[in-house]
Amino acid sequence: MPVYKMTPTKANLIKAKNSLEFSKKGYELLDKKRTVLIREMMALIESANKIEDEINIAFQEAYKKLQFANITMGSESVEEIAMSLEKEEGFDILFKSIMGVEIPYIKYEEEPFSTEYDFFRTNPTFDMAVLSFIKIRYLIYKLAEIENSVYKLATEIEKTQKRANALEKIQIPKYTKEIKVIEEVLEEKEREDFFRLKRVKGKK
Repeated sequence: MPVYKMTPTKANLIKAKNSLEFSKKGYELLDKKRTVLIREMMALIESANKIEDEINIAFQEAYKKLQFANITMGSESVEEIAMSLEKEEGFDILFKSIMGVEIPYIKYEEEPFSTEYDFFRTNPTFDMAVLSFIKIRYLIYKLAEIENSVYKLATEIEKTQKRANALEKIQIPKYTKEIKVIEEVLEEKEREDFFRLKRVKGKK
């Protein structure tokens, strides 16, 4: 079977060449988009690794302070006071666009620490533990933002890769072969017309 479905005419040859040019430009744009998205994703992954290290260190320090607070104040007292603390602060999830991909980011304000308990029931170690866990909360906000962004970018990279592959391995070869066959048919027709005209002139 022929690799094209169109009648081999000059008009269809022009259409095939335009389609090939359009496919090549589409592939170039998708390739650039993929490169940008991969670069953005790799930068985010690097940031995520750094934040994870910060969180691990912060947790170690916070638990040490909490352990000392338990020793000096008593675990029951620490638990009772901890239950009175605000569970989480307000934040908004907004979006920004990277190459058409909606990336989430968390908007929040790091407000000054204010106690919700009486000082006479605690000691400085408890306050330091609370501050350490608040710091961890903000780090977790950042990590969640980055991990969600990485997931969205990875999903878009996969889609872009599939589209680029379809153009590179299917559409572009298809139109290239189509153009070649149409050109060969038209060239053969031109040769036949030329020899036919030559024979007609020879008979005269």
